[in-house]
Amino acid sequence: MGRKSNRAKEKKQRRLEERAAMDAVCAKVDAANKLDDPLSAFPVFKKYDRHGLNLDIECKRVSALSPITVEWAYELTRANMQTLYEQSEWGWKEREKREEMKDERAWYLLARDAESTPVAFCHFRFDVECGDEVLYCYEVQLESKVRRKGLGKFLIQILQLIANSTQMKKVMLTVFKHNHGAYQFFREALQFEIDDTSPSMSGCCGDDCSYEILSRRTKYGEASGHAHGGSHCGGCCH
Repeated sequence: MGRKSNRAKEKKQRRLEERAAMDAVCAKVDAANKLDDPLSAFPVFKKYDRHGLNLDIECKRVSALSPITVEWAYELTRANMQTLYEQSEWGWKEREKREEMKDERAWYLLARDAESTPVAFCHFRFDVECGDEVLYCYEVQLESKVRRKGLGKFLIQILQLIANSTQMKKVMLTVFKHNHGAYQFFREALQFEIDDTSPSMSGCCGDDCSYEILSRRTKYGEASGHAHGGSHCGGCCH
């Protein structure tokens, strides 16, 4: 009975430790989501004045955006991405995409011109993926007139700064394999790696999937190594 009792105690202790670790992860995500402005610590990044552009950068919750701005973001995403979605196993689902972009957990990093007209955005969230606290970038979309001027790279670098300042372990995103320009941009220009949770790495569907999950670790992710803090994949803090 003594050996069996010890095993039961050890199992219970492991469960308590795992729960405590997950509580700590969720506490970091909750703290990040309570910020008024994640960009406030980096005032120098609130301007982009390069390559003929003079833009103001702001970071806001979706609830703080006007319906006109949210609709603009959706329409830009549709114009840039609908064909790529239709070429994948996902297909383009308007209602689901609108709901995703209006979800109360959504944050937006916006670039506006001198007339306060939005010209580019990132939609991101603080969340939990497979036991890790992460900043997940859902969209990075630019109007054609501001592309190839370094703005996209600048916005992603801001996300990396925010992820570090909020103690997230990595920045994550999903990219279509057939979106060759975007795939090359993230892998080569921004040095994102194929994440352990990506289909090609996890073996769930491999080459049959039309997308990869990419990530770049923050200093907190590098310090903790590549092991997952838990087995649960998906958000837990809401």
